Amino acid sequence: MDVNGDFSKRVMLHSDSIEWEDSPMQGVDRRRLDRIDNKADRVTTIVRYAPESSFSPHTHTGGEEFIVLEGVFEDDYGNWPTGSYIRNPPTSKHKPGSKDGCVIFVKLSQFQQDDRTFIHADINKLGSVSDAERHGVKVSPLFKDEHEDVRIEYWQANTKIEIDASGGAEFLVLDGGFTESDDDLRKESWLRVPVNTTLKVKTGNEGAKVWIKSGHLLSPVNA
Repeated sequence: MDVNGDFSKRVMLHSDSIEWEDSPMQGVDRRRLDRIDNKADRVTTIVRYAPESSFSPHTHTGGEEFIVLEGVFEDDYGNWPTGSYIRNPPTSKHKPGSKDGCVIFVKLSQFQQDDRTFIHADINKLGSVSDAERHGVKVSPLFKDEHEDVRIEYWQANTKIEIDASGGAEFLVLDGGFTESDDDLRKESWLRVPVNTTLKVKTGNEGAKVWIKSGHLLSPVNA
């Protein structure tokens, strides 16, 4: 079953308000944000691992991208604490799990098939640079190619910011919050906007720390 599978529509969800549902593996639950029900099973979701839970070893034929929101995620490549940003490209293999439990935001089967770029980054240790064209914005780049731009943006408190999302974009609030199109987004809120969108946001007293992926909806993989 498709979930928010129409990429021409704007979608905003408070992920922490979605009921958990069981996954095929005991001790692993999920909250689906979007999904295309096809052979590739393209999905964006929040996944919760109970302590001592894991998935069986598997290959990600369409790649996997995730952020650790809570706890420590563990796999063949290392132990990834809160704030880790991981890109495991198509053909990568691992056995994911968590000794003490964790929560991750994950996107599956959304890579270009020739992408072989691994990224294992700690967002908390990345530097940031001021955006010369947008007052009150600092940026930490995570990944960029001809298909997409992935980054963390830090938005100053009580600031109005314009965002060019002409190629479509997704936003996950990691801290703080902001208002956009009469919606109040808070920590763990997720927003997806279609191509040819310009956003005008206003931050609150805490400012905002936001994960952003843009450009990828011009020709979404497996959509």
